[in-house]
Parts: sequence; structure tokens; C-alpha cells
Amino acid sequence: MKTKNFVTTISEIKEKNELDLSAGEDLSIALMNIVSLEEHSFFSYIKTKDDKFLEILEICRELRKRLLAKIVKKDDDSERWCMSKHLLASSMRMYEVGNRYLHEKKMDEAKQSYEDAAELYALFWKLNLRDRSVESLPKNSINYNIQEKKSIFSGIKKLLECCKE
Repeated sequence: MKTKNFVTTISEIKEKNELDLSAGEDLSIALMNIVSLEEHSFFSYIKTKDDKFLEILEICRELRKRLLAKIVKKDDDSERWCMSKHLLASSMRMYEVGNRYLHEKKMDEAKQSYEDAAELYALFWKLNLRDRSVESLPKNSINYNIQEKKSIFSGIKKLLECCKE
């Protein structure tokens, strides 16, 4: 499915109030930015040796931990918690790399970076929604077949299933 068609389809569904990508998606994007704030605080401390950056880092870290717990279950022995943090952080970084390539007019590299960012983001949702049974999904959900070709859109379809209320 082409990106333009995908975006149009999602917009049409949203207009009909059949899809709500609100809380979970917004929180995951906020978490990406909080992880980036932690990283910037670290590098700013290293560059300046100013303790205020360590204080900012600690505040951001505690906030991230509290908010991540709203999306990520810690009820098993897996590395889901840490993987989730790294998937969001990696997705954000690939998005930023794509922005740089786009600014430099390197369209192929930008597109690939954006696709990689979206795939990492979809993996975050796949990891954190794996316990959800088909029976718990709302009627008229977008179908998701685990046998589909692995791609950016197969992961996003899974995201859409989880957010439709």
C-alpha cells in the first residue's frame, strides 16, 4: 500500500470516528522525546560538567519510568521493558536521521530512514500488544495476519488494531 493511500484511508476512518489513535500513541511519542531529553542531558553534562543537567536527567528518567509503565507490562521475565525503551529511542533517532537526509535533499536515504523509524515504532507496539487476543479486539478492526510480509505497514496495522475503540 502506498503511503499516500494509507494516510488517506486512515484520515477517512478517523473522520468516521472509527479509529482513535490518541492516548497510547501520544504517550509513546512523548516517551521518545523524554528518552531524547535524557540523552541530551547526559551529553550536556559531559560537555559542561554542570550538575543541573544531571538533575534534569534524573527527573526525566523518573518521569519516563512512570509513563512507560502505563504502556509496557513488567509481568514476565523477558527484556520487554528495556527493549521497549530502546525501540522508541531508536525509532526517534531514525526519524531525526531521515529529517537530516530530507533537508540535504537525499530523498532515497530519507525515505529509507523514515521506513526504518516506522518499522521500529511498529515493533514497539507488536512487543507490547502481543498478549492481546483476537477476541478482545473490537469488531470491525483492521485485519492483521501474522503471516503477512514483514514491512512498515504490517506493524502499523497491528497498532491500528490496538487503538480502535
